[in-house]
Amino acid sequence: MRLPFDIAAYDGAPITTERLVLRPLSASDVADVWEYQRLDEVLRFIPWPSRTADEGADHTRTRAGMRTIAENGDAVFFACVLPGEPSLFGDGDGRVIGDVMLRLSDAGNADVEIGWVFHPDYAGRGFATEAAAAIMAVAFTAIDAHRVHAQLDPRNTASAALCERLGMRHEGTTRETFYDKGEWSDSAFYGILRSEFDAR
Repeated sequence: MRLPFDIAAYDGAPITTERLVLRPLSASDVADVWEYQRLDEVLRFIPWPSRTADEGADHTRTRAGMRTIAENGDAVFFACVLPGEPSLFGDGDGRVIGDVMLRLSDAGNADVEIGWVFHPDYAGRGFATEAAAAIMAVAFTAIDAHRVHAQLDPRNTASAALCERLGMRHEGTTRETFYDKGEWSDSAFYGILRSEFDAR
């Protein structure tokens, strides 16, 4: 693997897809991110507690400060910006409609986890697929991962379908893996190998 991986390389040179700009999450994104992270329909399948606006702001600032992947557990976050949409922050450079995470799960086996959260108002238009595909490419090409995987609640059928669109395979489901919001939830695992990514 090519470690450490520093997301700062994308500060001045963000990733551009057909419709999105993907750049490091910033503390200035607090208002945009809070607009979707506060929603019950977003929190339903994510093991996060309900937060106040101040707690949500602190959470976003903490994630924005995570800039380097060097050892197991380290993560970085890319803001998914839709140009032309007004930002709640008012800086005029587009609105953050979601974010995509890369986390180093196992450096010894070059295994990286990918995850995403998007505003439901922008669902069904392919934005999450577009962003996740670009960030998955970062995991394989910039970090030199051997394997990229995602872990999700199997009831989250939208994320499961996104995994499949990315070329990931369902590798199994563990039962009642975590307790959240008053109930036990299963975890579904999806994965794609470097050889499969290269062959697409």
